[in-house]
Amino acid sequence: MWFILSIKNLFRNSRRTLAILFTVALGTGALFSFDGFINGVLGELKYSTIHSNYGDGQINTRGYRETVFEEPTKHWMGNSEQMQEFLSDLDGIDYVFPRVSFSGLIKHGKTTVGGSGQGVDAEKEAEFFHSLNVEEGKTLSTESNGILLGKGLAKALDVRPGDTVTVIATSTKSIINKAKFVVTGIFHTGSVEFDSRMFRIQLVAAQKLLKTTKIESIALGLKNHSDWALIAKALEASFPNLEATSFDVLDKIFYQHSVDWLKAQFNVVQVIILTIVLLGIFNSISASILERKLEIGNFRANGESVFQVMLLIVTEGGLLAIMGSLLGMAGAYSALMLFVDKGLLMPPGPGQTRQFLVTFSFDWSMVLYTLMLSSIAAIFASFLAGIKVAKMSIATSLRSH
Repeated sequence: MWFILSIKNLFRNSRRTLAILFTVALGTGALFSFDGFINGVLGELKYSTIHSNYGDGQINTRGYRETVFEEPTKHWMGNSEQMQEFLSDLDGIDYVFPRVSFSGLIKHGKTTVGGSGQGVDAEKEAEFFHSLNVEEGKTLSTESNGILLGKGLAKALDVRPGDTVTVIATSTKSIINKAKFVVTGIFHTGSVEFDSRMFRIQLVAAQKLLKTTKIESIALGLKNHSDWALIAKALEASFPNLEATSFDVLDKIFYQHSVDWLKAQFNVVQVIILTIVLLGIFNSISASILERKLEIGNFRANGESVFQVMLLIVTEGGLLAIMGSLLGMAGAYSALMLFVDKGLLMPPGPGQTRQFLVTFSFDWSMVLYTLMLSSIAAIFASFLAGIKVAKMSIATSLRSH
């Protein structure tokens, strides 16, 4: 009976009901839209980080990343073929990328610049690491003596695709080696620090410069990043001397800190919007309840308890919250898909050099979460608005006009 009465009470004052619905819909729609925006930004950050450098994660010898070694190449992996074969056979792994990294000097004409080099299997990596954004020339692929330069590094050297540069590096035997390479392309990831120091050459060429057959790390490309924990566990069980590290740990400074900051920002906006919704509902329901003092007094006089009266009031608030939330989320989603379905072009973020496209990204968990938050706010507002009148003495309520 109380549920039926709650529904009927919503239509007693249609203007007030519409005002509450509009308040809830506006707040919920804004919250849902902002949640979709943040989710889209996080998705773009994740995609860019994975497909620009780190992959879904990488494998090193245990303790290698956290320790500074006098001769780090002694702690590189020597049985890379066995590991690559094992990884290729694991379900969930699409790509296996052996790598070495080294510091070197790059010379062009009279200009010499220090940089950080990567020796990679370029033909395999060209398919996966497409967020490098080659803006001049082409990406490094099958060219045995090719070199791919970061934008800042290329600018410092004043080179263009087709120019020849000399890479100078110290081998594992403490011998200075050098080799000539032809610039195939110039890339930018949007990260000033990365683009100003990174260059890539073929893995075989890097190993020749360093006089080694070992590899430093293996980057992985997965079908789904959610499989990372299982793959890491399987690897470490078979190779106890190795450890697998996810991309969000490898790029903690940029990616993980950005994620933490955006989530904290969303929490602040969420509190502000929910407060507005709560105050709007409280104001409207308070006015409605004050007009129903006599009715509430009659309920109490007929034997209804304070709990039953509050159940009626809170149910009304809950129903308004559900209807308003669904209306707000449906309206927000329809408007976004109609007007910004291709996303928003955002300006470069801190430490970035390029714009990035953000699409609004939604899932059902966001719908349920938003509905839950708005319902809690509405129920709490209804409770605050109704408790004083519900606990008023019967005589006082019956004397109300």
